[in-house]
Amino acid sequence: MNFVSIRVITADVQRLARFYEAITGMTMTMYTPDFGELVTPSCTLAIAGTRTLQLFGGDIARPVGANVARPADNHTVILEFRVGDVDAEFERLSGTLAGAIVQEPTTMPWGNRSLLFRDPDGNLVNLFTPVTAEAIRKFDKVGA
Repeated sequence: MNFVSIRVITADVQRLARFYEAITGMTMTMYTPDFGELVTPSCTLAIAGTRTLQLFGGDIARPVGANVARPADNHTVILEFRVGDVDAEFERLSGTLAGAIVQEPTTMPWGNRSLLFRDPDGNLVNLFTPVTAEAIRKFDKVGA
């Protein structure tokens, strides 16, 4: 088995796509107005609109897809991106992330330096750089 992607459901696909393009510096491929993917070397971030939930058995009589997923209602998942220098990314994104910062760059006990913020839908996002020898070895092994 191979974990290949995570999909975020949103009521505003274009807004979230633009945000992740700004954060990553990468271009999201939009397959339809309701679905796009940002492909990285290790995983894909898919952004899908609420209308796509009907394809998964969403009940049309209820708020779009309410029985499948609810956009902007994540309280458990953090989307994480490894970056070369989290402090430089913090500086680069300071305007983009104004008002969204949860934690400025901080070295965590497990050896990553992390920047935690919220995307426009309120989902937590972590940009991190392994900084201890052990953390660097760990990520070099997984090819991230």
